[in-house]
Amino acid sequence: MAFLFGALLGLVLGVAVVMAFARLENSRAEQRRELAATVSSFSKLTVQDLKTLIPPEFYPSWLKWLNQELIKIWPFVNEAASELIKTSVEPVFEQYKSFILASIHFSKLTLGTVAPQFTGVQLLDSDSAGIIMELEMQWDGNPNIVLDIQTTLGISLPVQSKVDFTLKVVGGEMTAIPGISDAIESGDTMPAMFSDLELKPVGLLEVKLVEARDLKNKDLVGKSDPFAVLYIRPLSAKTKKSKTINNDLNPIWNEHYEFVVEDSSTQHLTVKIYDDEGLQPSEIIGCARVELAGLQPGKVKDAWLELVKDLEIQRDKKPRGQVHLELLYYPFGKQEGVSNPFASQIQLTSLEKVLKTESNGFDVNQRKNVIMRGVLSVTVISAEDLPAMDVMGKADPFVVLYLKKGETKKKTRVVTETLNPIWNQTFDFVVEDALHDLLMVEVWDHDTFGKDYIGRCILTLTRVILEGEFQDTYVLQGAKSGKLNLHFKWTPQPIYRDHERDQ
Repeated sequence: MAFLFGALLGLVLGVAVVMAFARLENSRAEQRRELAATVSSFSKLTVQDLKTLIPPEFYPSWLKWLNQELIKIWPFVNEAASELIKTSVEPVFEQYKSFILASIHFSKLTLGTVAPQFTGVQLLDSDSAGIIMELEMQWDGNPNIVLDIQTTLGISLPVQSKVDFTLKVVGGEMTAIPGISDAIESGDTMPAMFSDLELKPVGLLEVKLVEARDLKNKDLVGKSDPFAVLYIRPLSAKTKKSKTINNDLNPIWNEHYEFVVEDSSTQHLTVKIYDDEGLQPSEIIGCARVELAGLQPGKVKDAWLELVKDLEIQRDKKPRGQVHLELLYYPFGKQEGVSNPFASQIQLTSLEKVLKTESNGFDVNQRKNVIMRGVLSVTVISAEDLPAMDVMGKADPFVVLYLKKGETKKKTRVVTETLNPIWNQTFDFVVEDALHDLLMVEVWDHDTFGKDYIGRCILTLTRVILEGEFQDTYVLQGAKSGKLNLHFKWTPQPIYRDHERDQ
């Protein structure tokens, strides 16, 4: 009897344990399903949903820090962005002018005093290489934009615009914001305050505005009065303006400028040629752009750039002329994989020896005090494919050479009845200030009762100062065809304006 009672009790307890375990497993499975559904619902939430669920006081501390930094840098962003918008949009307005409209330009353009704010963030993806976030930026700004429309009848029509929109930035890199990358690398906490968010200078760009040719004439009577505007960053304090050359479609400026470079891989030099209209707004003739990434540090680049009406929207394909620039970029310090011509282990040229400091470094400011005096030897070797200048299909060419700042002219002998003359004649010039002078090389055709102009080359002396000696071929300007083969050699005698350093 006792055996049967024990067996029955064991059976009942076993069944009860199995039923309890099964019920517990069902309950845990239900909880997991509910949790999965909750997680799935959260993953589908948008930034707007999160903003509704989470009040601003619970935003991440680094997002609050970002908003504080935006407020700090907004005055500078406003100035730069306003100038960038103005310089980018006004050329587009020029394409839509009619005979009724004389000019369309911004008489006032400011984005206001209220900085945009980040109002939401969502993590889209993350891995060992980084994270991808969706940031929402709200701007309740107070911009003031006034468009001034001048008609040919002298009537001014100011039009004020109102801007109201929301910016959304998806997939942006946090380290692209100035100051954040340095904070991460140095181990500082994100809410740390930074006093200087400006990009750090990495190098200096030397630009010589040499000349322009075949500019489009914008005047009905006479010729245009061109001047140039150059910049890397479109800020008024960082923009350079040349002198105006009156009544000339082939102006020669020979002006030198310096620009600080903050990012040579993304920045570019912009040059715009305008026609000076006196009291009226200047009219753009054309513009061009040079990517700094294409410049080899320490090497002079001689560039002829085709002018276009607008750099962004190139609808007008009509020729507007060319501008001649000489560019020299050198970084501050050494760059890996770059042969710096100012480094001590490389054979120095005359210019570099003068500009080397006692600390074995390149003194940028010292360049402004040096006068590169010396002897320039020019060998006129030959010419090729000159245009025919007489009825027999031949020419009697000779070459005239002179410095723009000098008075002495040198002339080769006349080679008769040929379009491919060979001279091999060498001429020496005493140059007083080679960094700011030009060599003018003109080709003429000799006639019994005079001479006929064929073409010319205008050359700076920077390359021969840096390289010491070289030979090159130059295309004749103003001629239908023709090239000149020239050899240059420089013998330096540098002096200083203040005479404080020994030679």
